[in-house]
Formats: sequence, C-alpha cells, structure tokens
Amino acid sequence: MTLTTNTRTFVDTVTYRPGAVILYPGKSDMLYRVSTGLVRVHTMDDDGNGLTLRYVKPGEYFGEEALAGVNRAYFAEAVTDSSIDVINPALMSAEDNLVVTTHLVRTLERAYESIYRLVGKRLRARIAGELLELKDTALATQLDSGETMIYATHDELAAAVGSVRETVTKVVGELSREGVISAGYGKITLKNEQALSVIAAA
Repeated sequence: MTLTTNTRTFVDTVTYRPGAVILYPGKSDMLYRVSTGLVRVHTMDDDGNGLTLRYVKPGEYFGEEALAGVNRAYFAEAVTDSSIDVINPALMSAEDNLVVTTHLVRTLERAYESIYRLVGKRLRARIAGELLELKDTALATQLDSGETMIYATHDELAAAVGSVRETVTKVVGELSREGVISAGYGKITLKNEQALSVIAAA
C-alpha cells in the first residue's frame, strides 16, 4: 500500500548526496517519503554524541510530526544517494492518512524492538542485530560469493547501538576472529548470518 501522489498532495521530489542533512530540529510542515536510498534519523546529546534513532528505507516515511503540527526534535540525513518525495499532509485523503497511520504503527513496533535491544541486550547482541537490520538497506551489497557486505564504519555502528567506537571495535574484532563477520575499512561482510542471528537473539 502506497500513498497516492496526486498533484494536490505531492509537492516535489528532491535528491540528496550522502551526508546531506534533509531536516533539522524545529518547525515541521511537510511529510517525507524515501523513494530511493537510505535516510538516517538521529539526535545528539549535550556532549555532541550522535545516536541513531532509526533508518528510513524506500517506501517509508519520516517527518511525521507535520501531521500533528508539533516541532521536530531530530535530524534526518541522507546515508546514500537518496531521492525524497515531499508531501503536503494538509491535502492528504482519508486513504492517504490510513497508509501513513499503518506506517507509523510499524515504525513504533520497530522502535520498541530497538529500545529492547538497547536496554535488554548486551553490546554483542546489539551489534549483531544492527548488522542484520542493515543488510536489507542501500548500505548493503551482494558479493559474488553470496555473502552480504555492509558499508558502515565503527563510528556509525556505535551511534546505532548506543556505544562508543572503541568498544564497538573490540566486539567487531571478536566477531571477526570467530568467523561470523570480516571487517575492513568502512565495510563489514556477513560471513555467517545464521550465527549472527543466534548472537542477536541472545
């Protein structure tokens, strides 16, 4: 189910390069849908440390605060080359609203899962879960061997799992020595996804 993009609700499609900030904290008036690419929604603490709240994949929405007219408290940044549809929520139909409401329910379910990982799981499990989450995004590519390689730095992983780079690097090293993954500069290859799933569930 996708939201209709008639001329009344659909405003524009904007392309962004990796690292470009799409939204800043503050006033919200438009709804956004990822057409292609990947968007990271994140915030920062008082010390300037980043925390990834969620990734937005093609077909998913962000900027939902515009539906209620409340201010936004996060940043949205293009992780890869991304094409973003801009939608006017004031002109959405009842069917459009149902589509977005369904999306919000799914987003909330994923948020609950993320909170559980952050609070109830050891770092090793959180990293494994995050890698499995990223394998279905634009950051991942399929190798000739059939394995999945993910373009992600240790800093980016740390921001996603609520840790620091040094600790994440240590755990990534452990997983590499166990043969579950292999890690290079800015990329991680999933060598044994079944073992990774077991670790994520622990």
